[in-house]
Amino acid sequence: MSPSLALFSALAAVVVCGGLGVVTRKNPVHAAIFLVLTIFGIAGIYIMLEAEFLAAVQVLVYAGGILVLFLFVIMLVDLEERGRLPRGPLGMKAPRMAVVLALAGALLLVLGGVWATLPDTAPGASNALRADGGNLETVAMVMFRHFLLPFELASVLLLVAMIGAIVLAKPKV
Repeated sequence: MSPSLALFSALAAVVVCGGLGVVTRKNPVHAAIFLVLTIFGIAGIYIMLEAEFLAAVQVLVYAGGILVLFLFVIMLVDLEERGRLPRGPLGMKAPRMAVVLALAGALLLVLGGVWATLPDTAPGASNALRADGGNLETVAMVMFRHFLLPFELASVLLLVAMIGAIVLAKPKV
């Protein structure tokens, strides 16, 4: 098995396991943590595809912005008073947390070792992308030439959803 296939398989497994963790957890904080794992796995796949801009946007926008918003909403709901959240850091006991951290560290070491041994698999693709103006310009041209209407429709849909959430969350007088 080639190192790039091994790395892709590991990242795909991380994404699938993270996605399963998101939908199977009853605790919303744990689901949000699995969502972070999924987001970082997808960003790793983007890096393998030499789409560094998309990987950075994936991490900054989703892990940095959207997920923080999710966590604020979870904290505002205050599930702990209802007895639904177990006490302790992230709802885990110390031995479980140590095992999770040890496994995450081992995974990072393995992925780092595999990443260091990866050869430059497609130098022709990189050169062609750079000749076209780079990753960012290519993404912008595709988005605004071919997908302008869906892009604008998504922004209107998000605006409507935000207004609906504000109306629903408004306190009744």
